[in-house]
Amino acid sequence: MPRFLKEECLADIRRRILSTEFAPGVDLDEARLSEHYGMSRTPLREVLQRLQGEGYVEMAQNRGAKVASMDIGVLRTFFQTAPMVYANIAKLACDNGTAEQLERLKEAQVAFAKAAKASQADAAALANHHFHALIGEMAQNPYLVASLARLQIDHTRLSQTFYRPSAPSETLLVLKAIEQHDAMISAFEAREGALAIDLTLQHWDLSRDRMERFVRPDPLPVDVISLKDRRNAI
Repeated sequence: MPRFLKEECLADIRRRILSTEFAPGVDLDEARLSEHYGMSRTPLREVLQRLQGEGYVEMAQNRGAKVASMDIGVLRTFFQTAPMVYANIAKLACDNGTAEQLERLKEAQVAFAKAAKASQADAAALANHHFHALIGEMAQNPYLVASLARLQIDHTRLSQTFYRPSAPSETLLVLKAIEQHDAMISAFEAREGALAIDLTLQHWDLSRDRMERFVRPDPLPVDVISLKDRRNAI
């Protein structure tokens, strides 16, 4: 059985949470994790404490650790806050991003486009996560970057639905997301702050409805209760 270093374990649990391999709200069995990562309980607990500080995990005394939940209150705040944070970060990225950071962003976009076009949902969601984290780095604002990092945990989990298109029209949305990333990079290069904000908000709107489907399934068909019987339904 391989033995993981703490940083390797930390990165892998992050990945498993973001890909929803570890579902929101699920209890984390420390004994099984300890065995899987070939690490004793003390360093594993240190890893979990770091993940708690980052917002991936929730820990309570005498109750162990669980994956951060996405309940109604959390998601309501997420959908209210995300566009404001993303728009401000886009403007600051235009103002403060360096040429080296832009090159890294372009490399991240190549990886994202490859995964998205291949319908590799987990890889696409994680590559998108990396792309937007780099934009946060370009913004060079520790207050907003901290907010972005927390938002991205839920955004990446929700976006699993977006990157699993079930119809041709949804596949076109994924391709549109790739185009928007390219346009955002061009706006950053040109230092066009207003354009970057506009593109960022368009990008948010593109996936918002699909992300909402992660938490609300399609409604029941209208004929589940016949019109004749509906008048007697409670």
